[in-house]
Amino acid sequence: MQNLFSIIGYYICVPFAWILRTFYELTGSYGWALVLFTLVVKLITLPFQMKSKKSMMRMNLFQPKIKEIQTKYANNPQRMNEEMQMLYAQEGVNPMSGCLWSFLPFPILLALYSIIRQPLSRFMMLSKDVVTEITTLATTLGYNAELVRKGYEEIGLAKFISDNFADFSGKFDGLLNVNYNFLSLDLTVMPGDVWKDFFTGGWPIIGVVLIPFISAALSFLQSKASMAGNVATEGNDATARSSRMMMWMMPLMSLWIGFTLPAALGVYWIVNSLLYAIQEKVLTKYYKSHMEDELSEKEKQKRDDRLRRMEAAREQQRKIAAEEAEKKTLKEKRAEKQANKSNKKKNSTNENGRVGDRPYARGRSYDPEHYGE
Repeated sequence: MQNLFSIIGYYICVPFAWILRTFYELTGSYGWALVLFTLVVKLITLPFQMKSKKSMMRMNLFQPKIKEIQTKYANNPQRMNEEMQMLYAQEGVNPMSGCLWSFLPFPILLALYSIIRQPLSRFMMLSKDVVTEITTLATTLGYNAELVRKGYEEIGLAKFISDNFADFSGKFDGLLNVNYNFLSLDLTVMPGDVWKDFFTGGWPIIGVVLIPFISAALSFLQSKASMAGNVATEGNDATARSSRMMMWMMPLMSLWIGFTLPAALGVYWIVNSLLYAIQEKVLTKYYKSHMEDELSEKEKQKRDDRLRRMEAAREQQRKIAAEEAEKKTLKEKRAEKQANKSNKKKNSTNENGRVGDRPYARGRSYDPEHYGE
């Protein structure tokens, strides 16, 4: 199982190691290679971060509707969940999508940590047998792995190779003379090992010790800005407490990571936090404007639909009224026609139906003078 995880970890590290090594070969500086590496990785992950940001801001837009549902169905959790799912479907939002992509930086951080901790096998991609041969040669030249912190033997070995590269040059394919010096700081140093010399070691020590504090401060500002832009925590005590706790936990974790791991990882964390701050500001401004326009368009569509429905209802009423009027007119005409027909028949009976009045009966009508009476 351990070998399986090692193999998986190796292939996860391969693309990131290739990017970092490419920039190192271009710049000749491990520090600047880290800066460019962070920028490229941020650009690669930007579409996913944009999706996360968009989802979060859309959630914020209809947060009042969520609160209304929570208040209305506080005593009916099942109905509340059903209404919430209907709302998510109606708005086209997946509440988990924003959270999912927010964890994306952590696998990258772990991969980079592995690359920094194992520069020969991960950064230079040397085989285990070659690393063993290099270690043997370094030992004969005075390298003592026991003086290096356990788990970081390859960093110590890479530093020894850099200081004595003439003895290794041309003997191993793929072996690099890594320049860990960045702004007069040794990026292989762990701040936790040198903080006691803060006041006596000069800038190389001061700068290394400041890296964790700068990283923690930027992480705090990042968390605070993220929390300030999320209105989902308002009115929800449990969520607000959790967010406040995370706002402090992330900087403390950054401080601990910065002190216990090589300074190179702290440089990555600082650059990543700065880029995140820029990204957050730009995306917030973009999506805020975009969603306000979208919301205005939706409101306009709703208003237009409402007007269309009202006009359709009025048209239907007019049509029904016209049909009723037409039916009434036809009925009246039929009644009038029937009345006229009845009157005509009645008149015909009165005028022509009396005895003696009919033309053919007048000759036979009784005439008292006819017989001379």
